Amino acid sequence: MSDRHYYQSLTRSMVAWVAVVALAPLLACAVMLGYQFHTAYRAKVVEHLEELVLKHTQQVGSFLRESAAELRVLADLTPFSSLSGDISLGALLATMQKEHGGVFVDLGLVDAAGKLVSYAGPYRLGRADYADSPWFAAASKNDVTVSDVFLGLRGLPHFVVAVRRSHDGREYILRSTIDFAAFNKLVENIGQGATGQAFILSARGELQTTPKRGLQIDAPFLRARIWSGAGGAPAMAADKVMVFTHESPESGRRLLYVAAVLKNGDWALVYQQDEADAFPSLYRARVLAIVIVSVGVVLVLVAAWWLAKRMVGRIATADAERDLLNDQVIEAGKLASVGELAAGIAHEINNPVAIMMEEAGWVTDILADDDHDTPENMAEMRRALDQIRLQGTRCKEITHKLLSFARKTDERIKELDLNALVAEMAELSDKRARYVNVRIKTDLAENLPHVAGSPSELQQLVLNLVNNALDAMEKNGGDLTLATRLAGDHVELVVSDTGHGMPKAVAARIFEPFFTTKAVGKGTGLGLSICYGIVKKLGGEITVESAPEQGATFRISLPSAGHPEPQAATQPSGPEDPKADAERS
Repeated sequence: MSDRHYYQSLTRSMVAWVAVVALAPLLACAVMLGYQFHTAYRAKVVEHLEELVLKHTQQVGSFLRESAAELRVLADLTPFSSLSGDISLGALLATMQKEHGGVFVDLGLVDAAGKLVSYAGPYRLGRADYADSPWFAAASKNDVTVSDVFLGLRGLPHFVVAVRRSHDGREYILRSTIDFAAFNKLVENIGQGATGQAFILSARGELQTTPKRGLQIDAPFLRARIWSGAGGAPAMAADKVMVFTHESPESGRRLLYVAAVLKNGDWALVYQQDEADAFPSLYRARVLAIVIVSVGVVLVLVAAWWLAKRMVGRIATADAERDLLNDQVIEAGKLASVGELAAGIAHEINNPVAIMMEEAGWVTDILADDDHDTPENMAEMRRALDQIRLQGTRCKEITHKLLSFARKTDERIKELDLNALVAEMAELSDKRARYVNVRIKTDLAENLPHVAGSPSELQQLVLNLVNNALDAMEKNGGDLTLATRLAGDHVELVVSDTGHGMPKAVAARIFEPFFTTKAVGKGTGLGLSICYGIVKKLGGEITVESAPEQGATFRISLPSAGHPEPQAATQPSGPEDPKADAERS
């Protein structure tokens, strides 16, 4: 299960790295190119709208100036008598409408008190009083006046162009109503796209034209944005345009605005359009880029996953072959350890066999006597048979331990009593230790928790360390100590010897495969490498402390599996070597 999780994690890591390496340039290029295209395209469209708005602002301004100039020329060249009579004023109006296509709706002469003196036009205004009209107040102060759009007495939207003149020391105002429909067409035809619309807004935030599509106009916002200069002055010069965006509070759509002022800053021509409608190619390109990048991302991820699965499959195969090789190395190491134990085991078995042969000969001698069935002889034969049975049991135990160690490695993880395993390995190695004049001592901690591991692999671990220590003390003998203790949540095994030790340069390499300081034919260099692999496999640590002529100490730390032993572990005793009774004659 852990291997499966490891390979899954490795696959995810490889997919992530391949995806990052492959997608980073793709996404970087997409972002940079998208930004460049967005900037260039937006600048081009905005530049076109700026030119369009500025051009129409100039046209509207020219229309207003020409209308005022026409009225001013009429006031300057026409005798007062012609202006003050309804009939003559009507003739003048007819001429102006013929020349200017009906732009001028009516004409009227107003005295200084605001009373209508004469009138020519389609409405019946009688002697209307304009004293309270805003346009009259402005016209009384200026030579030429263009009013804002208002309803007035006729109840229809219109605006007035007025010229102030004097006659016989009295001031009069010649006024004309401009055709609102003709004026409105000058503005509403600016629109382009599905949502592009233009309108004129006054400095008071009042619409001076009617958008043909009935757009929602956020007049307070526009008024505050356009006339945001000092003292309510426009925020841009008369020959400049202002471009900004704003989110519509009603629809939530992002709107693009282009504005320019006219009529000395009293009005502003405003062009309004949805951003998505103003930049259609940009939005189409953005959607296309997202689709292309998404497809690229999917293809890269699929390719990365396929490559990762293929590579991880090969790694898994290589790991399986490596594990098989490691198992073969461990088995070979066990056979080598069995060979090293052979001399001690042979001597261990030889003593019981000698006793059994001696007792069997003694029984044969007793049976050769004619009076072998006496009580004394029968008792002696029973004693001899018991001794044979005892020594046979000893041989069986020795061979059982040897076969248990030499059998094929069992990799199944179990909870093991480390003290019992160490005691068993110490007993198994005792004869070889005596043969090289080494005393094996054990110092096993009480109530030691179990460890999780393979029994055969832990046996191999302990025996390899013991054999390595015995090899180090083979010439001069010494002491070998096996100790266990609890270190936090780990169980620690310490194997110390009083052998010849080793320098730091050698100690740094002893866990490398095939590294050995023994004579040719004496060692393979795999024993400590196998120990290192077993400890790492169980999630533990193995270290060595050594110096020349000061022995070596190996420390193995293994994770605790819990379940401490209820009693102290028993100390192993050397196998008894009973002597036969005095030689029997």
